[in-house]
Amino acid sequence: MTKKWLPLESNPEVMTEFAARIGLDTSKHAFYDVFGLDEELLAMVPQPVVAVLLLYPITAETEAAAKEADGRIAAAGPSAPRPPPVYFMKQTIGNACGTIAMLHAFGNSLGTVELADGSFLRRFFDATEAMTPEARGAYLEAPPSGAPDIEEAHQAAGERGDTAPPQPEEDVDLHFVAFVNAGGQLVELDGRRGGPVAHGPTSADGLLADAAAVVRREFMEKSSSIAFNLICLSKAEG
Repeated sequence: MTKKWLPLESNPEVMTEFAARIGLDTSKHAFYDVFGLDEELLAMVPQPVVAVLLLYPITAETEAAAKEADGRIAAAGPSAPRPPPVYFMKQTIGNACGTIAMLHAFGNSLGTVELADGSFLRRFFDATEAMTPEARGAYLEAPPSGAPDIEEAHQAAGERGDTAPPQPEEDVDLHFVAFVNAGGQLVELDGRRGGPVAHGPTSADGLLADAAAVVRREFMEKSSSIAFNLICLSKAEG
């Protein structure tokens, strides 16, 4: 039986508190809501943006779109757009997509965000740096003796928020993915998929707008649902 955790609420306050607990210096970087995809709403988000997290509804439409995109990449072979080297891990724990999206955000901004020495995040990335995506997922699910374990902190964060959490054994039809700037490329990171997905060029200043365009084109326009939410990891205000 697949191990399951409580799902995280798409709530920047909860995510920032969770991140602080596992080692992020939240006086320097924190999570913020993105209230819409229009230019004036994107302009309200604190800059610079380090990563963008999308929560979207899993539907037959979104699953078909992902399968089609993966098929195009596979069919193109060596000529397909390939993302630069990124920190990517597979999801093996049910309902852990929020935490994995956060790990993707932090793992691809280690030169920008500050992590406390001895913290879960510092120890986890040090331990898994040279691992395959599959091994990283397995390490998160079943840490070796003495290794950092995030489950307790995740479960505590899963109990927080504005809505009552579902039971861990319940199937949740919402899923988190992360978008990062890797070597000037906009890269989508989803632990359920075969690997990172490249979406074309981006920049530090353009990451949010470029990710928003992909969200609109690749997710919202291919779904009849409106249950989408966008959160960014940005420089902390104040």
